[in-house]
Amino acid sequence: MEDAYLIKGGKPLKGTIALSGAKNVALKVIIAALLFDQPVTLKNIPKINDVIELLHLIKSLGGMADFVDKNTVIVDARSLNKNRIDLLHASKIRVSFMLFAPLLYKFSECFVPNPGGCRIGARPIDRIVDGMKKLGIDIEYDSSSGFYRAQMKAKPSGSYKFPKETHTGTELLIMLSLFGREKITLDNTAIEPEIDELIRFLILSGAKIQKEGKKIIIYPVEKLILPSPFEIMSDRNEAVTFATLAVASKGEVTISSIQPGNIRMFIQKLKEIGAGVDILGKSLMNFYYRGKLKSSRIETQPHPGFMTDWQPNWAILMTQADGESTIHERIFENRFSYVEELRKLGADIDYAKIPIKNPTDYFFFNFDPSKKYNQAIKIKGPQDLHGGVLEIADLRAGATLVIAALVAKGDSVVNGVSILERGYENFEAKIRSLGGEIEKI
Repeated sequence: MEDAYLIKGGKPLKGTIALSGAKNVALKVIIAALLFDQPVTLKNIPKINDVIELLHLIKSLGGMADFVDKNTVIVDARSLNKNRIDLLHASKIRVSFMLFAPLLYKFSECFVPNPGGCRIGARPIDRIVDGMKKLGIDIEYDSSSGFYRAQMKAKPSGSYKFPKETHTGTELLIMLSLFGREKITLDNTAIEPEIDELIRFLILSGAKIQKEGKKIIIYPVEKLILPSPFEIMSDRNEAVTFATLAVASKGEVTISSIQPGNIRMFIQKLKEIGAGVDILGKSLMNFYYRGKLKSSRIETQPHPGFMTDWQPNWAILMTQADGESTIHERIFENRFSYVEELRKLGADIDYAKIPIKNPTDYFFFNFDPSKKYNQAIKIKGPQDLHGGVLEIADLRAGATLVIAALVAKGDSVVNGVSILERGYENFEAKIRSLGGEIEKI
């Protein structure tokens, strides 16, 4: 199996990129489509490994879900006949945890294993489970089997305030609340654009949802009906990847279609370090290198802050910036898998200790004072990177290593690209369209 890239780097990349559909919307609307009693047609769905795995999982449960052309998927839940998710399928894709919603409405009971996906630290599953219980779902974990057993003995009701924001938790509890017994209020929810897109899909299908800041109110409906095919938004994380590549390689890339407001903090930080950013239209942007880059200090936060998915890319930019930069990761633990890999290319990068008065409140993961964490790095630049052999450990770090190899002078091999392809569609072809020398081996 070809699972590596051979890359010859060291030249400016230039051209135009048309973004694919957003991975973190595609997965959620496909699962939400299982709440319908009719076939649901979804457009602009990226043909990436995570989506393909989810479609396989749905078919393993008896449902119908497949691509009918390049980026159109039809989902039909009427034939679902299993309420237990296979451990192998679930281990490959973390979003399987959200299948609680359609399976409980279909069978009143289901069995879902601990989720898989990228291993970037402990995720706040306990907050999600607590929220499900507050809405009246009986759920318990069997540590001997690794499965959760959930039962819906009555229609959901109640309210829940998340102790800390959680993207997955917000989306799952919205789905669980759609056919509730009464109005359900969720508070301190995540407010990412991807959640807004899921809500837009549900409202177009007849859901009654009101959003007031971080509060979401869901009024019960009897059923959902989608009047016409739903086309999802483009992937803002992919936009950030190619914008980073443009600036770091001293090139220029025009990107369509991206709403500037969805990456506002990234744009702000690019301008602060001296990179070129032009908004050419409602959904068209140009990113380019315009001279020496300044160092920066970044800390990751939920939207509208600087996303955790963006910080690995930012690290590459800071290897090309003048001075010492810091990146402080607040969302996940174990998000710096790329540090050792960048050192192989000659990056001057190391872990840093930044004193935090109240880490339990400061970090969004479940902070354990008995554990040792590496939550910050410092990067000195500018550095002339050279080629090397690199290993991908998680999705966004994978894109970072490819960018680094394209910036570095000489040949590099990047292993484990199937992890990267979980979230990037036609990545190799898009790089080549910008003049990048990349080959799958």
